[in-house]
Amino acid sequence: MFEIYLLTAVGAVVAGFVQGISGFAFGLVAMSFWAWSLDPKLAACLAVFGALTGQLLVAVTMRRGFNLKLLLPFVLGGLAGVPIGVAILPHLEMNWFKAALGALLVVWCPSMLLARNLPKITFGGRLGDAIAGLTGGVLSGVGGFAGTLPTLWCTLRGFEKDTQRAVIQNFNLAMLVVTMGAYLATGVVTRAAIPLFAIVGPAMLIPTFLGARLYIGLSEARFRQIVLSLLTASGIALLASSVPKLL
Repeated sequence: MFEIYLLTAVGAVVAGFVQGISGFAFGLVAMSFWAWSLDPKLAACLAVFGALTGQLLVAVTMRRGFNLKLLLPFVLGGLAGVPIGVAILPHLEMNWFKAALGALLVVWCPSMLLARNLPKITFGGRLGDAIAGLTGGVLSGVGGFAGTLPTLWCTLRGFEKDTQRAVIQNFNLAMLVVTMGAYLATGVVTRAAIPLFAIVGPAMLIPTFLGARLYIGLSEARFRQIVLSLLTASGIALLASSVPKLL
């Protein structure tokens, strides 16, 4: 049991720091630690709880770039997606899900990272934003991965650093509040999760604030590199934890 507590704490520390820098990715990073030893549903609960805690910690201090008009389509789409993800979770084969998501990240993100002049998507508009939000809502319901695909979409649209951070951070906060409420209402959160919640919260506190302070000094180019590198590394970790079990 001590090993599980230790692994839970280490995952929360690393994921909290990453979320502090990028505004998302707690679930992706934490799962790369927790997927090896925790039950998938329990890991999903912890990922949502940790991501929500991190978003609440920095919500007051990171307000630059906020734009309600820009954020609204993401949130409306996401609200439609969360119930779908929550409904899917009990029936989902988590290893196949992680393998598919990991493969997408490993193929797509390095291509974006290596592109010197990343083309901006100029079509889609608010409908495209809403669809990106819908996918984020579904992934939030599945396991707290709300910001993954919306972040890729914002990067392709060429949002400035503070604008992207504000959209993803506030979108994540809204989706995670709804997801945690749905988990509590449907019995996904069990007694087994409570002592692990007590580990995740304190463990991620300082790393999240440190990551948020580091973010302030990042240039636009460096922020984009960090985001895409984190997504790539998370994809590799998801594949490493899922593919051996599938084989």
